[in-house]
Amino acid sequence: MNYLNIFEKPDVKLKYLIMAFAGWADAGEAATNTVKYIRRSLSARKFAEIDPEEFYDFTQTRPYSVRTKDGLRRVNWPANEFAWAVLPGTNDGIMFYLGVEPNLRWRTFSNSIADLAKDQGVETVVHLGALLDAVPHSRSVRLTGTATGPETRELFESFSIKGSNYQGPTGISSAVLEACSDKKMEYASLWGHTSHYLQAAPNYRVSYTLTETLAKLLKLPLDLDELRSAAEIFDGEVAKAIADDEQISSYVSKLETQYDEAAPAGEIPEPSEMVKDLEQFLRTRQRRRPGDPQP
Repeated sequence: MNYLNIFEKPDVKLKYLIMAFAGWADAGEAATNTVKYIRRSLSARKFAEIDPEEFYDFTQTRPYSVRTKDGLRRVNWPANEFAWAVLPGTNDGIMFYLGVEPNLRWRTFSNSIADLAKDQGVETVVHLGALLDAVPHSRSVRLTGTATGPETRELFESFSIKGSNYQGPTGISSAVLEACSDKKMEYASLWGHTSHYLQAAPNYRVSYTLTETLAKLLKLPLDLDELRSAAEIFDGEVAKAIADDEQISSYVSKLETQYDEAAPAGEIPEPSEMVKDLEQFLRTRQRRRPGDPQP
């Protein structure tokens, strides 16, 4: 059974697929915001989508009810959309995917994406993600990733993008990347690390770093001025908010010290003391009521 709804066939080979999933693998909406920015910058247009009916438990991943401009009510179902654009100055194109992690039939879902990519001539699949981590917002955004292609691995090394040793429960992106690899497409996964004490979304700082790095990796002709400006404004607002909160400012200062001490070894600080500090910090903030004075 075909779960893809294809509205048009791109008339060029789509050399790359850039993809991101909303949700837990998109801390601060940094990954999805990156794909949206690149897609808009290259004037990409939607050409296909996955029918959500077979892949979601709608009591777990609920659709949204919205009102239209003329006052009618409609249901927005979980969206998994594909778009494409021509790479300026080339005869090749680029494919984009934005989606929501499904609840059911992961292998069928993953193969649907991989089959469409293969049919459109995709050679390299790049997944973007963002995760919460014990990294201070005042330091350069940390990136980690993995790649199957030797050239991409060399580029990762040249950009000081280190691999992850994580093993354990995984997300749909891993299943999709495995399906693409089985169909002889190279893949890469690039993750931006977001400060765990920041709740602001979208996190333009991480999005800018992901976009800038991806543009270099794939040689994409992107104007980053708009995103750079958004990142600078974001940084200013975060710095102001933290400076006004003595407790979080103290926590960030201690985290900076731990992070800088671990930097020469290329490790993120994960000592038990930092975990205890974070737990204490969160407990204290939960006990505080609106309007309470700063401690």
